[in-house]
Formats: sequence, C-alpha cells, structure tokens
Amino acid sequence: MRRRDFLPAIAGTAALAGTALAADDRPNAKKGRLKQGVTNGVFGRSQMPMDERCRIAAELGCTGFDLVGPKDWPTLKKYGLKPTMYSPPDGSTIPFGLNRKENHEKILKSLRAGIDAAAEWGAPNVITFSGNRAGMNDEQGMENCVAGLNEVKKYAEDKGVTVCMELLNSKVDHKDYMCDHAAWGVETVRRVNSPRIKLLYDIYHMQIMDGDIVRTIRANIQWLGHFHTGGNPGRKEIDDTQELNYNFVAKAIADLGYQGWVSHEYSPKAGNDAVKSLEQAIAIMTV
Repeated sequence: MRRRDFLPAIAGTAALAGTALAADDRPNAKKGRLKQGVTNGVFGRSQMPMDERCRIAAELGCTGFDLVGPKDWPTLKKYGLKPTMYSPPDGSTIPFGLNRKENHEKILKSLRAGIDAAAEWGAPNVITFSGNRAGMNDEQGMENCVAGLNEVKKYAEDKGVTVCMELLNSKVDHKDYMCDHAAWGVETVRRVNSPRIKLLYDIYHMQIMDGDIVRTIRANIQWLGHFHTGGNPGRKEIDDTQELNYNFVAKAIADLGYQGWVSHEYSPKAGNDAVKSLEQAIAIMTV
C-alpha cells in the first residue's frame, strides 16, 4: 500500500502530531477491557514511516507496539505507545536459543542488556526463544532452558521486566522449533517459577499445534505474559475468513482479569486496506 493510500485514514489524527498523549487521554483507548498493540506486519508492505504507523495505531486505540527497537521508542512515546515486546539484539534467535547451554552466555548477556533498556523506557516485556531441537530430546531441552532462565530471573524481577519465551508452531512456519506446544512451554516456566518468566502465547501458532485455545488459556493464564493474534490458516486478518472466533477468545482473556497486552501480528491480505483491517481487528478484540 502506498503512503498516499493511508492519508484519508489519518487525516483526522493530525492534531496528534508532536503531542504525547497518555493512553487514557485518547478517546478510543478507554473502550474494552484489553490493552491492544500492533506489530509492523499489520501495515503490510507499506513503506510508511514509523511516525505515521504510530499515529494510526494510537488513533485507533492501541497502547502498545511490539518488536521495534530503541531507535523508534521516542516516536512511540510521542503517541503514548509503549514498546510492549522488545527483542534484544545479538541474543537468541528462533533456531538458536536457550535449549543449548553453549548459547547461554551470549543470550543472557543480551537479555540483561534488553531488560535494562526495557526498564528505562517502561517496556513490560522482552522476548526469548527455545531454539530448534536439532536432534535434542524435549526433556533435555527443557532442562537447559530452565537453567538459562533461572540465571536471568532475579535480574528481571529486580528490574520489573518480564522475559517471555515465545510459543511457535513447528508444523508450518518454524520446523523443528522446540517450544511448540503450550504444555511444554508451561512446564518450562513453571519449573522456573518466577512472576517475571512467562510465555508469549501466539494464538495463531497454538491453534495450529494444539487447538483448544480458550481452555488452554484459562488453565494457564498465570504463565502467559503476552499474546499475539493472527488468523488461521495463513496468518491473515482475524475476521470471519478464518477459523477462530477471536471475539470469543478476547472475552475469555478479559474475563480472567489479564492485565498485559494483546498485540496484532497478522499480515493483511493482498489488496486489502491495511488501516481498515487493523480497525476491524481492534474492534473484534474490544470486549
């Protein structure tokens, strides 16, 4: 989508430029019981500047922006958005994570630096990954992940930042990834037993691997620190073109008293208006 295609959607937000609005001061932000955020993916392939992305997200009622680095955090702050999920550089990656002890020194150094940056800017979460199996059995991988997370949990607790290991599917998108079922992830963070070590529960990925989304969330909410959305199949819009009832999922999460963020991580279908898709997704999750 070209930059000018977004101009009608943001025309009414010009007054926000140069103004840092607190989340509760925006008219849309008070609607609903869930705090919502975005990722860059919801804007499609647009080359829209970050300033405009933040302006649109804020105007539509979001209060968070995931997976952007510190260079963009002043822009987020300008629009009253928090950097709700930070991926520290030079640390874990999806294939190379905490399930191998030889990765721990590098990953833990990166996580501590990420926690410092997050604490300074009021970012609630940093992300980490289990890594791929590459022939390792799941129990050994869990033990290694627990050992690594135990090394950083006190640091995270002292700084008030939550480390979230992401649940990803190994069936379609991330072949051989170890933290690919909620049961494995929950047992890992349960063994660590810290209020600052939790899971990033990606609903799209877990629909592929486990299904039974609402029952799983209800049973394990204490271990879930963050949520991502995406329609299945295809990780497109979360509307009635896919198999999940996201409005029902949103109500279930809100009914549990969840206080974190639910961030949208779908990619709009080719030809769809990205701003209208985002507005619809936010409406679906507003309960």
